[in-house]
Amino acid sequence: MKRSVLVLDIGGTHVKLLMSAKDKLKFDSGPGMTPRDFVRKFHETATELKFATVSIGFPSVVRKGKIVKDPKNLGKGWVGFNFSRALKKPTRVINDAAMQALGSHIRGRMLFLGLGTGLGAALVWSKNLLPLELGDLPYRDHRKIEDWLGINGLERLGEKAWSEEVLYCVTQLKLSFVADTVVLGGGNVKKMKHLPRGVKRGDNRNAFLGGRRLWEIDRKTGIPRWRIL
Repeated sequence: MKRSVLVLDIGGTHVKLLMSAKDKLKFDSGPGMTPRDFVRKFHETATELKFATVSIGFPSVVRKGKIVKDPKNLGKGWVGFNFSRALKKPTRVINDAAMQALGSHIRGRMLFLGLGTGLGAALVWSKNLLPLELGDLPYRDHRKIEDWLGINGLERLGEKAWSEEVLYCVTQLKLSFVADTVVLGGGNVKKMKHLPRGVKRGDNRNAFLGGRRLWEIDRKTGIPRWRIL
Protein backbone atom coordinates (compact mmCIF):
# COMPACT_ATOMS: atom_id res chain seq x y z
CA MET A 1 0.00 0.00 0.00
CA LYS A 2 1.40 3.37 -1.05
CA ARG A 3 1.70 6.01 1.63
CA SER A 4 0.19 9.38 0.77
CA VAL A 5 2.79 12.13 0.43
CA LEU A 6 2.09 15.82 0.89
CA VAL A 7 4.55 17.89 -1.14
CA LEU A 8 5.36 21.44 -0.03
CA ASP A 9 7.05 23.86 -2.42
CA ILE A 10 8.24 26.79 -0.31
CA GLY A 11 8.89 29.93 -2.34
CA GLY A 12 9.56 33.58 -1.65
CA THR A 13 5.97 34.57 -2.48
CA HIS A 14 3.83 31.49 -1.77
CA VAL A 15 3.96 28.07 -0.14
CA LYS A 16 2.23 25.45 -2.31
CA LEU A 17 0.73 22.29 -0.84
CA LEU A 18 0.30 19.48 -3.37
CA MET A 19 -1.43 16.15 -2.97
CA SER A 20 -1.30 15.60 -6.76
CA ALA A 21 0.31 17.34 -9.73
CA LYS A 22 -2.91 19.30 -10.33
CA ASP A 23 -4.59 19.75 -6.95
CA LYS A 24 -2.93 22.32 -4.74
CA LEU A 25 -3.53 24.72 -1.91
CA LYS A 26 -1.31 27.66 -1.08
CA PHE A 27 -0.67 30.44 1.39
CA ASP A 28 1.44 33.59 1.29
CA SER A 29 5.07 33.57 2.39
CA GLY A 30 7.36 36.59 1.88
CA PRO A 31 10.53 38.09 3.40
CA GLY A 32 9.04 38.22 6.89
CA MET A 33 7.94 34.58 7.15
CA THR A 34 9.69 32.80 10.03
CA PRO A 35 9.41 29.08 10.84
CA ARG A 36 6.77 29.90 13.47
CA ASP A 37 4.71 31.81 10.87
CA PHE A 38 5.08 28.92 8.45
CA VAL A 39 3.88 26.30 10.94
CA ARG A 40 0.84 28.38 11.93
CA LYS A 41 -0.21 28.98 8.31
CA PHE A 42 0.47 25.36 7.39
CA HIS A 43 -1.85 23.97 10.06
CA GLU A 44 -4.53 26.51 9.12
CA THR A 45 -4.34 25.53 5.45
CA ALA A 46 -3.87 21.75 5.71
CA THR A 47 -6.72 20.98 8.13
CA GLU A 48 -8.67 18.86 5.60
CA LEU A 49 -5.71 17.04 4.06
CA LYS A 50 -4.94 13.39 4.83
CA PHE A 51 -1.29 12.40 4.43
CA ALA A 52 1.30 10.10 5.99
CA THR A 53 4.56 11.82 5.04
CA VAL A 54 5.79 15.21 3.87
CA SER A 55 8.36 16.30 1.27
CA ILE A 56 9.60 19.88 1.28
CA GLY A 57 11.41 21.82 -1.43
CA PHE A 58 13.17 24.71 0.31
CA PRO A 59 14.80 27.76 -1.36
CA SER A 60 18.23 27.53 0.27
CA VAL A 61 21.15 25.20 0.89
CA VAL A 62 20.09 21.83 2.39
CA ARG A 63 22.56 19.14 3.46
CA LYS A 64 21.54 15.70 4.70
CA GLY A 65 17.98 16.92 5.10
CA LYS A 66 18.91 19.95 7.22
CA ILE A 67 18.75 23.62 6.23
CA VAL A 68 22.23 25.10 6.66
CA LYS A 69 21.65 28.65 5.41
CA ASP A 70 18.76 31.08 5.84
CA PRO A 71 17.05 31.82 2.49
CA LYS A 72 17.33 35.21 0.81
CA ASN A 73 13.58 35.75 0.39
CA LEU A 74 12.18 34.52 3.72
CA GLY A 75 12.64 35.48 7.37
CA LYS A 76 15.30 34.25 9.78
CA GLY A 77 15.53 31.16 11.99
CA TRP A 78 15.39 28.35 9.41
CA VAL A 79 18.85 26.86 9.98
CA GLY A 80 18.45 23.45 11.63
CA PHE A 81 14.65 23.79 11.88
CA ASN A 82 12.99 20.43 12.66
CA PHE A 83 10.08 20.09 10.23
CA SER A 84 9.13 16.56 11.33
CA ARG A 85 8.53 17.74 14.90
CA ALA A 86 6.72 20.92 13.85
CA LEU A 87 4.43 19.24 11.28
CA LYS A 88 4.00 16.06 13.36
CA LYS A 89 4.71 13.82 10.36
CA PRO A 90 7.86 12.17 8.95
CA THR A 91 9.35 14.89 6.73
CA ARG A 92 12.17 15.02 4.19
CA VAL A 93 13.68 18.32 3.01
CA ILE A 94 15.78 19.13 -0.04
CA ASN A 95 16.56 22.25 -2.05
CA ASP A 96 13.56 23.35 -4.13
CA ALA A 97 15.43 23.23 -7.46
CA ALA A 98 16.73 19.76 -6.56
CA MET A 99 13.19 18.53 -5.91
CA GLN A 100 12.01 19.74 -9.32
CA ALA A 101 15.12 18.24 -10.91
CA LEU A 102 14.37 14.88 -9.28
CA GLY A 103 10.87 14.94 -10.77
CA SER A 104 12.13 16.05 -14.19
CA HIS A 105 14.61 13.21 -14.73
CA ILE A 106 13.78 10.57 -17.32
CA ARG A 107 17.09 9.06 -18.42
CA GLY A 108 20.79 9.71 -18.74
CA ARG A 109 22.79 12.49 -17.15
CA MET A 110 20.55 15.55 -16.68
CA LEU A 111 21.47 19.08 -15.61
CA PHE A 112 18.55 21.07 -14.23
CA LEU A 113 18.64 24.88 -14.21
CA GLY A 114 15.87 26.88 -12.54
CA LEU A 115 15.41 30.34 -14.05
CA GLY A 116 13.74 32.29 -11.27
CA THR A 117 14.70 34.95 -8.77
CA GLY A 118 18.20 33.45 -8.82
CA LEU A 119 19.58 30.33 -10.49
CA GLY A 120 18.65 26.97 -9.02
CA ALA A 121 20.55 23.91 -10.19
CA ALA A 122 20.99 20.17 -9.70
CA LEU A 123 22.56 17.21 -11.50
CA VAL A 124 20.72 13.87 -11.75
CA TRP A 125 22.06 10.52 -13.01
CA SER A 126 21.63 6.79 -12.26
CA LYS A 127 19.37 7.31 -9.21
CA ASN A 128 21.74 9.96 -7.84
CA LEU A 129 20.77 13.57 -7.13
CA LEU A 130 23.42 16.23 -6.56
CA PRO A 131 22.09 19.70 -5.58
CA LEU A 132 24.30 22.51 -6.90
CA GLU A 133 24.82 26.17 -6.03
CA LEU A 134 25.73 27.37 -9.53
CA GLY A 135 24.22 30.79 -8.89
CA ASP A 136 27.36 31.75 -6.94
CA LEU A 137 29.76 31.00 -9.80
CA PRO A 138 31.88 34.04 -10.78
CA TYR A 139 30.82 35.61 -14.04
CA ARG A 140 31.54 38.69 -16.13
CA ASP A 141 32.23 42.09 -14.52
CA HIS A 142 33.19 40.26 -11.29
CA ARG A 143 29.54 39.43 -10.61
CA LYS A 144 27.81 36.12 -9.93
CA ILE A 145 26.17 34.17 -12.73
CA GLU A 146 22.71 34.53 -11.14
CA ASP A 147 23.07 38.32 -11.48
CA TRP A 148 22.86 37.71 -15.22
CA LEU A 149 20.52 34.71 -15.49
CA GLY A 150 18.22 35.56 -12.57
CA ILE A 151 15.45 38.14 -12.39
CA ASN A 152 17.90 41.03 -11.96
CA GLY A 153 19.60 40.13 -15.23
CA LEU A 154 16.28 39.84 -17.02
CA GLU A 155 15.21 43.29 -15.85
CA ARG A 156 18.57 44.88 -16.62
CA LEU A 157 19.21 43.30 -20.04
CA GLY A 158 15.70 43.02 -21.41
CA GLU A 159 14.08 39.81 -22.60
CA LYS A 160 15.95 39.37 -25.91
CA ALA A 161 19.48 39.96 -24.59
CA TRP A 162 18.72 37.93 -21.45
CA SER A 163 17.53 34.97 -23.54
CA GLU A 164 20.74 35.08 -25.57
CA GLU A 165 22.79 35.12 -22.36
CA VAL A 166 20.87 32.12 -21.03
CA LEU A 167 21.45 30.14 -24.22
CA TYR A 168 25.18 30.90 -24.14
CA CYS A 169 25.49 29.79 -20.51
CA VAL A 170 23.33 26.70 -20.95
CA THR A 171 25.49 25.53 -23.86
CA GLN A 172 28.68 25.94 -21.82
CA LEU A 173 27.27 24.35 -18.65
CA LYS A 174 25.99 21.36 -20.63
CA LEU A 175 29.53 20.76 -21.85
CA SER A 176 31.08 21.37 -18.42
CA PHE A 177 28.84 18.84 -16.65
CA VAL A 178 28.94 16.34 -19.54
CA ALA A 179 25.14 16.35 -19.49
CA ASP A 180 23.04 14.44 -22.00
CA THR A 181 20.15 16.80 -21.39
CA VAL A 182 19.54 20.19 -19.80
CA VAL A 183 16.09 20.89 -18.39
CA LEU A 184 15.15 24.53 -17.84
CA GLY A 185 12.59 25.17 -15.11
CA GLY A 186 11.52 28.12 -13.01
CA GLY A 187 9.09 30.94 -13.63
CA ASN A 188 11.12 32.69 -16.34
CA VAL A 189 11.60 29.72 -18.67
CA LYS A 190 8.40 30.77 -20.46
CA LYS A 191 10.32 33.74 -21.84
CA MET A 192 12.65 31.43 -23.77
CA LYS A 193 11.20 31.21 -27.28
CA HIS A 194 13.58 28.71 -28.88
CA LEU A 195 15.74 26.03 -27.26
CA PRO A 196 18.66 24.18 -28.89
CA ARG A 197 18.88 20.42 -29.28
CA GLY A 198 19.43 18.68 -25.96
CA VAL A 199 17.77 21.46 -23.97
CA LYS A 200 14.18 20.97 -22.81
CA ARG A 201 11.56 23.08 -21.13
CA GLY A 202 10.63 21.80 -17.68
CA ASP A 203 7.30 21.85 -15.88
CA ASN A 204 6.81 23.23 -12.36
CA ARG A 205 4.42 20.34 -11.69
CA ASN A 206 7.44 18.02 -11.72
CA ALA A 207 8.18 19.26 -8.21
CA PHE A 208 5.30 17.05 -7.05
CA LEU A 209 6.80 13.97 -8.69
CA GLY A 210 10.17 14.84 -7.16
CA GLY A 211 8.59 15.05 -3.73
CA ARG A 212 7.04 11.61 -4.15
CA ARG A 213 10.31 10.13 -5.36
CA LEU A 214 11.98 11.17 -2.11
CA TRP A 215 9.96 8.43 -0.41
CA GLU A 216 10.43 5.65 -2.99
CA ILE A 217 11.93 2.46 -1.56
CA ASP A 218 13.66 -0.33 -3.46
CA ARG A 219 11.51 -3.41 -2.89
CA LYS A 220 14.45 -5.81 -2.91
CA THR A 221 16.81 -3.94 -0.58
CA GLY A 222 14.39 -1.81 1.44
CA ILE A 223 16.63 1.25 1.05
CA PRO A 224 15.67 4.58 -0.58
CA ARG A 225 15.61 4.31 -4.38
CA TRP A 226 17.26 7.73 -4.84
CA ARG A 227 20.60 8.74 -3.33
CA ILE A 228 20.76 12.43 -2.34
CA LEU A 229 24.38 13.55 -2.36
